[in-house]
Amino acid sequence: MLTLESLLKNYFPAIEIVGKGEDVAKAVDAINLTDPDLVFLDISLPDGEGFDVIERTPDKHFEVIFCTAYDQYAVKAFEFSALHFLVKPVTLEGLKDAIGRFKEVKKDEYLDDKITVLKESLKSKNEKIIIPSSDGLNVVRLSDIMRLEADDVYTYFFLTDGQRLMASRPLNNYEKILDDLPFSRIHAKHLINLMYIKRYVKGKGGSVIMEDNTEVEVSVRKKPDFLVKLKNYARFV
Repeated sequence: MLTLESLLKNYFPAIEIVGKGEDVAKAVDAINLTDPDLVFLDISLPDGEGFDVIERTPDKHFEVIFCTAYDQYAVKAFEFSALHFLVKPVTLEGLKDAIGRFKEVKKDEYLDDKITVLKESLKSKNEKIIIPSSDGLNVVRLSDIMRLEADDVYTYFFLTDGQRLMASRPLNNYEKILDDLPFSRIHAKHLINLMYIKRYVKGKGGSVIMEDNTEVEVSVRKKPDFLVKLKNYARFV
């Protein structure tokens, strides 16, 4: 199997490898010396973690693609944090996906916030999520999200304080991330937080009344799964 370096050289000629570091200290030195646009960073290094490299780099004018051996469950942590990741062992298809995600997102100055959310998520404290927008990032507590609504390739987040945030990602993306949390996709356009349902109104599909008195339609196709999830949620709260 080809190494990451070999894959980059053979299949991504537009990406120039300007430096390498096998441990935290060497990685920090290489970043400070070369001022790269993109850093491939392993979570586990011989003398520490990839996070240590970030913390010890004063000028973070670069994007990061983390290389991780974590399983699919833990990969959700990267999705909560809106950080790019590459699952090991590295394959050409995986690398194409990671670089594709990197190219879709503009360079930003929020790396420290992303790292904080990533660390919390890796410790199974999925309390916050990064919501990328056209003008930056919003760090939001999951408990503050009342519902999400699809708008073509964008998603609107409706928060408990009345704020509405637009995310530059489709609703399907957030359905996958929030799947094992108390959120339910009740309609092609709607994903709701079960915590804030005030009432279910019966009907062919029916509808739910949220705590802000918004009425949200439940599709006929989504109704059975929604009712099961609602009953299971109510049993444990």
